[in-house]
Amino acid sequence: MLALPLLLAACVPTQPLVKPAPTPTPPAALALPAIYRPAAFAELPGWADDRADLAWPALLVGCERLAAMPAVAGVWQATCDAATALGAVDAPRARAFFEAHFSVWQVTAADGGVTGLATGYYEPLVNGARAPSATFATPLYAPPDDLLTVDLASLYPELAGKRVRGRVDGRKVVPYWTRADIEARRAPLDGKALVYIDDPVDAFFLEIQGSGRVKLDDGSVVRVGYADQNGQPFRSVARVLIDRGELTADRASMQSIRAWGVAHPDKLPALLDENPSYVFFREVPAPAPGTLEAAIDGPIGALGVPLAAERTIAVDPRAIPLGAPVYIATTRPLSDTPLDRLVLAQDTGGAIRGAVRADFFWGFGAGAGREAGRMKQPLRVWLLWPRDAGVPRVDAPAS
Repeated sequence: MLALPLLLAACVPTQPLVKPAPTPTPPAALALPAIYRPAAFAELPGWADDRADLAWPALLVGCERLAAMPAVAGVWQATCDAATALGAVDAPRARAFFEAHFSVWQVTAADGGVTGLATGYYEPLVNGARAPSATFATPLYAPPDDLLTVDLASLYPELAGKRVRGRVDGRKVVPYWTRADIEARRAPLDGKALVYIDDPVDAFFLEIQGSGRVKLDDGSVVRVGYADQNGQPFRSVARVLIDRGELTADRASMQSIRAWGVAHPDKLPALLDENPSYVFFREVPAPAPGTLEAAIDGPIGALGVPLAAERTIAVDPRAIPLGAPVYIATTRPLSDTPLDRLVLAQDTGGAIRGAVRADFFWGFGAGAGREAGRMKQPLRVWLLWPRDAGVPRVDAPAS
């Protein structure tokens, strides 16, 4: 999932961390950009009062996915089998289950920093149509046929997990077209438009979020999700406006950027083109009625399961194993009010880099968007790891 901090703060993917004295590191964790310090449930702020049962559906649907992934299934099988056998639970039973089946590890940065950054993202609703018109003129494209993805590990095993995107130009592979090129129709995208949006800023924000719902002009609604990206680096348009002196850092938000676009419609295309990154989409079918996926009713995250509102986060999968329960201690946007709760690490994002880093999924709609757009809070993180699995490890990207 491409997350909101890309828009608001993304010139720097991670923020400076507080640096207390380093803690001892288990040998198995040294290869990771994180340190795992043994901890206890009693150390988790607000654990005794958290509604752990609200994270239970996310755990169950995540278990279904983890069971189908050979690289990690063995780590999760016993714990997930026990969770599935319980079925529905209330808060005390959910809390008791986690305490019985998981050990707690505080996550710190490789330099020993325990405090990082929490941002937010959401699932927007935009207006669109299947056919272009004067009203609906901004396309959302499926991936083009000439977009190449090169897995570098096939050439250099030490680069496992690293991939680049490009296109063929003669006998060379070159970078794929930039946003400005795509908007100028240089890329071969005929027939690739899924829908057309009535507002280019909405389409741009939809790329930042990575998924959303499109209300079509006939009244129906389709869901779209991230399919691929052009491989170009992201540049924050908020940072562009700040550097120009047209926004101040403390007022840089999704809402303020939208207001700038309304005030400067003639300059808006050039501003958006300052970000060469471009996201391609796919249509996401509705889940079958009566299923756990339908009950959660969220966009599909990087793990391949729907994201539960206010109970899932995007993480750096090099540091937090995708699919794992995580306890976060942060605060609500623009306040000191604690936001301490159990969540599931079921998504990733382009700006989510670092061990103590999370993008909190607020859910669907304008209210969730307001919270997400204002969230830039201090964060501490604890990983809950199956009790019999030893020291936490990241075996492979969960994809």
